[in-house]
Amino acid sequence: MIKYEILQNYWWLIMSVLGALLVFMLFVQGGQSMLFRADKAERELMTRSLGHKWELTFTTLVTFGGAFFASFPLFYSTSFGGAYWLWMLILLSFVIQAISYEYRNKYGNVYGKGFYDTLLLINGLCGPLLLGVAVATMFFGAEFTVTKSNLLNVRGATISTWGPLHGLEAIASWRNLLFGLMVLMLARTLGSLYFLNNIADEALRARQRRMLWFNGGAFVVLFLAVVAVLLTAKGVEVDAGGNARWVEYKYFHNLLAMWPLLVLLLAGTVLVLFGLCKSVLDKGYNTGIWPAGVGTFLVVLSLFCVLGYNNTAYYPSLLDTQSSLTIRNSSSSEFTLMAMAIVSVLVPFVLGYIAYCWRAMDREKVTRSQAD
Repeated sequence: MIKYEILQNYWWLIMSVLGALLVFMLFVQGGQSMLFRADKAERELMTRSLGHKWELTFTTLVTFGGAFFASFPLFYSTSFGGAYWLWMLILLSFVIQAISYEYRNKYGNVYGKGFYDTLLLINGLCGPLLLGVAVATMFFGAEFTVTKSNLLNVRGATISTWGPLHGLEAIASWRNLLFGLMVLMLARTLGSLYFLNNIADEALRARQRRMLWFNGGAFVVLFLAVVAVLLTAKGVEVDAGGNARWVEYKYFHNLLAMWPLLVLLLAGTVLVLFGLCKSVLDKGYNTGIWPAGVGTFLVVLSLFCVLGYNNTAYYPSLLDTQSSLTIRNSSSSEFTLMAMAIVSVLVPFVLGYIAYCWRAMDREKVTRSQAD
């Protein structure tokens, strides 16, 4: 029988993989945030290109949330159920994205394409920014308390308690905003790299290379700032007895203690910089999305692992340190994790199918004749 702790570690790894995939797939939102920097013809090329992939991002987001609900339900009820104004804004931005792609080119569209393009712009800017803010609270903490004994109170079985703003206070934190802006600029950088690879139009490619100077440069600066903040930030450590305390430089110590994650972080950073720099400097190079995408996956994967392993609280409480959530005190039962672990064997086949569909859709590049 697999030990309970191993199952908990395994499912945090699965969540880390899904989180890394979601961040990479945000190139769709990044591309949408640049729609109004293009003329009408190029905008049609961009929306057609993104229209092939937006459902994959939406599906990954839903899968990420559903997997968190099944494997770590206390986090789901605490964050999604408590910081609901923040999550409602995130979900609303993705709902209007789905509406836009569904009705933008419908016959008899009384609002016009410009209206739906504006909705896509809102999703492109707010989606990555607010998701980044939400993820940042997992590093820097959120204002909640957890009282499990409330489950026995039939008059008010509410486990977690939040302040009156219910998540909106996270947007006011400069560290959370810094993290969110980094995710936004990463999404825009990946969006430009995706357009270079997927759209066969030299005028648009030239414009996107110019955009990379701004998007990529801003991302690098923000990324370095976020890494500096993370490595010098406090984190919550939980001992064998379940006692939680704030520790200086916790995430820095985690990287040193789990050095393979440091290797992944550095390797991913190099790949992202390679894909970005070569795309900017070499006008004939249009496949930068792949090294940058793999690099993004490795960096986010390492950060999620640093967040959850080594006796670290992946959701620190700013109001009550003992309420902080770890993969030990917030996971599902051993039976549930084991049953889901058996089902997770199918994940590689699902990923293979996605890769096959991706390749089939990208077999022919998007051209002006297709967008007309």
